[in-house]
Amino acid sequence: MSPEAPSPRILVIGTGDTKCDELQFMASVISEAGGRTAMMDVSILGDPPYHPDYSKHDIAEAAGTTIAAIAESGDENSAMAAMAKGASALTLRLYEDGLVDGIIVLGGSMGTDLALDVAAVLPLGVPKFVVSTIAYSHLIPPERIAPDLMMILWAGGLYGLNSICRSVLSQACGAVVGAAKHGNKPDRERPLIGMTSLGSSCLKYMKYLRPELEKRGYDVAVFHSTGMGGRAYEAIASKGDFAAVFDFCIQEISNHHYNSVVTSGPDRLENAGRAGIPQIVAPGAIDMVDLQAWQGLPAIFADRPYHAHNRLIGSVTTSPEGRREVARLIGQKLQRAEAKVAFLLPTEGLQEWDKPEEPLHDPEGLNAFIDEMRRAVPPSVALHEVDVHINAPAFSAAALAIFDRWVAEGVIPEGRP
Repeated sequence: MSPEAPSPRILVIGTGDTKCDELQFMASVISEAGGRTAMMDVSILGDPPYHPDYSKHDIAEAAGTTIAAIAESGDENSAMAAMAKGASALTLRLYEDGLVDGIIVLGGSMGTDLALDVAAVLPLGVPKFVVSTIAYSHLIPPERIAPDLMMILWAGGLYGLNSICRSVLSQACGAVVGAAKHGNKPDRERPLIGMTSLGSSCLKYMKYLRPELEKRGYDVAVFHSTGMGGRAYEAIASKGDFAAVFDFCIQEISNHHYNSVVTSGPDRLENAGRAGIPQIVAPGAIDMVDLQAWQGLPAIFADRPYHAHNRLIGSVTTSPEGRREVARLIGQKLQRAEAKVAFLLPTEGLQEWDKPEEPLHDPEGLNAFIDEMRRAVPPSVALHEVDVHINAPAFSAAALAIFDRWVAEGVIPEGRP
């Protein structure tokens, strides 16, 4: 049991006027599991049959308005957006005052919309659980998902309690209490380095770089750039939590450009620069677009080389002109950075399957990308061409040399062994 929260206080959020039975059941489960509950009511029109710890009037006040004004705002969308603003502000204040150890939010699409905003304001390591009728749905944009958000589908519980609903809610409540009791929050003993990659069958530089960075006294977090991993990376970068980043797999930019569901949102490759974090960037796997392996290829890719990684995900290469489009997009994103940026351009290949005799080898496409990238990198960014494949040890050594130089120059804080 965590010494910080021997009996954790869990904030239970929902519309008490329409979901009072479910919310009160959740409170009872949390109590039985060893937690303490605080009820936050985000109803707009009605009132719950119980007395919430934080009422809809408290929520409206935290949003800088009144519940009457919210109710008269004109439509349910704007009204719930206002409640989300107030709930987020109040939840963050309660956490900062030491009154909340974790949150659980119950809702349909409206409640989930609010829940995403509330979860996003809390730091990494604070348990955040959403019970939702649209859990895991593509209705939820990846850029709104907190990096450690937990979700469960609210199966069979849209209107009233039943055995299925009780099972789902009890699992969720047990999970959030357990996370608050036993979860380890990230420490800040060593500066944190963010790194992006794919599995080692595709990109291998992290095998070299991670131990070298750890020897230098840094904590290294490697994010799997298959949509949600990139989203978690961007969310943490937006809060300025990285000392520096090796953003070497920016394939999600290409995915988003081609409308793949394997996306981390439109702001990929932007948040570290916006937060003033030093970046070493490379175009790992940018020549590919990831797609669901269990669906047919879109017509635009029907004639392109394809590699099925497993039964969930496959990758198709883009055309030379498509790669030029993505190169220009990368350049535009790099230009917005407010801290030092180095761009490494490996000229002999960008992922393991882009080698002679491999299924995605495409010298014409690679040359088109390199040619366009040379023009697209803005003057504010240091361009380093490395005449090797991205998986060659020499590429990682070149990246580490830049990192070491920036540490010596004071651009990046020194590690703490």
